[in-house]
Amino acid sequence: MEPWIGEGRALLERTPALLRGWVTDLPPRLLDVREGPGTFSPREIVAHLLQAERDLWVPRLRIILEHGEARVFPPFDRFAHRAWLDEVSIEGVLEEFVLLRPGSLAVWAPVFENAGVLARRGRHPEFGPVTAGQLFATWVVHDLTHVRQIARVLAKQFEAPVGPWRAYLTVLRETGSAPAGPAEEQG
Repeated sequence: MEPWIGEGRALLERTPALLRGWVTDLPPRLLDVREGPGTFSPREIVAHLLQAERDLWVPRLRIILEHGEARVFPPFDRFAHRAWLDEVSIEGVLEEFVLLRPGSLAVWAPVFENAGVLARRGRHPEFGPVTAGQLFATWVVHDLTHVRQIARVLAKQFEAPVGPWRAYLTVLRETGSAPAGPAEEQG
């Protein structure tokens, strides 16, 4: 197994606990704060990660394994969580995410051990041919992108109080903006 596969799996295994520790019992203001129009709050980020867990990583792997490039992946609606988010607590969202992630990794487990399967290709609606290995690496980076996004949104709530130390806190200089381009796969 390639080292990056095990490292990626280790990171994916830790995301649910990290999120649970970060957002459980946060004041509502911190859960719902945004960087600007079109951006996600921490609550929405967690819900978006759950939606991706349901609709993206395992379903696309199954398409690769069953159909290869003959079947194009269905588009991923990065806003689908908005249809149900108001009906559940952040703890409920986290609990489902915590329960789903090990099952998702279990589906992927046989793939991790087989370089031939990692090289199998599927068809993305925008990018064309992609491999199972690329899909897996994207899953890892997607998690890390949103963990970073939560950290940035929360850090900016303390921008004024840090005073002159802002000069040394790079997270406060990063910007979060609404993604450009197609709605699929972004957020």
